Amino acid sequence: MRRLLLTFVLAIVPLLGPAEVVRLAPDFTWLTSGGRGASLRSLRGQPVVLVVAQSPRQRIFRAQVGQLQKIYQLLGNERAVTIAAFTQEPGVIRSNIPFVQAANPAAVAAAYGIAGNFAVFIIGKDGNIDLATDRVVPGQRVLDVINNSFVVQRDNRRSE
Repeated sequence: MRRLLLTFVLAIVPLLGPAEVVRLAPDFTWLTSGGRGASLRSLRGQPVVLVVAQSPRQRIFRAQVGQLQKIYQLLGNERAVTIAAFTQEPGVIRSNIPFVQAANPAAVAAAYGIAGNFAVFIIGKDGNIDLATDRVVPGQRVLDVINNSFVVQRDNRRSE
């Protein structure tokens, strides 16, 4: 009986195909430098690093920016977009990294289910949330997640 069940499972699993998007990132908007609205959906095909914090002056936010600055050129090579959503106090981000600021940060925090005062999300090229945490993410870890997302792995796979 076990052998029959195992054979059945092994025959059916390949027919199911690979999973595409497991946890789709909620869409949100921001204003472009030209004053027009843009949305997360428009960035499909590019990795996104979303940092939600209370303020640009918050220590944990500045620590995350410091980690991103270490890998800034590599993020540019990956065409990664960095987005900030400040839930309590908007302000200037002192960094060489160009950040886009979410138009409605409180709605972004609610859509992503943020309970605390800080979170980092890495959204893959397919729109999937590949990493979600309430801690500072080391720069190399950010790159590892971006470079090992489902889309990158699928595109690098050899065709049989």
